[in-house]
Amino acid sequence: MPSLPPAVFYRRLADAVLVLHFGVVLFVVGGLITVVAGNRLNWRWVNQRWFRLVHLAAIGVVVVQAWFGQACPLTTLEPWLRMRSGALAAEAHLLRAVRLGIHGGLHSVRAAGGAGLVALSATA
Repeated sequence: MPSLPPAVFYRRLADAVLVLHFGVVLFVVGGLITVVAGNRLNWRWVNQRWFRLVHLAAIGVVVVQAWFGQACPLTTLEPWLRMRSGALAAEAHLLRAVRLGIHGGLHSVRAAGGAGLVALSATA
C-alpha cells in the first residue's frame, strides 16, 4: 500500500476533523432539540441515561470553554492541519475565522445561558 504524500495526508486529516467537528456541533444543538421534541412526542429513547449523560457532558464542555474564553480544540486543530498540508496561511486563517464566527456565536449563546441549557438538558 503506497503511503500518501504529507500534503494529502494532512489535508485528509483536516477534512476528517471538520466532519467530526460538524458532528459534535450537530449532536449538541440537535440533541437538545431532540430531547425537548422527543419528550413532547413520547419518544422514550431520548430519556435513556447514557444518551442524556453524554449529551449533558458535551453541553458542559462547550459551556466551560465559553466561560473561560477557550476555543474548541477542533477549531484550532483543523487550520493547523491545513497549514501543514501546504495551504496558504491566509486560506487556513480565513477558514478558521469563518468557523470561529459561527462557532463563537454558539459559544456566546451558551455562555450567556449555559446554566439554563445544562438545567434544561438535565430535566427535559
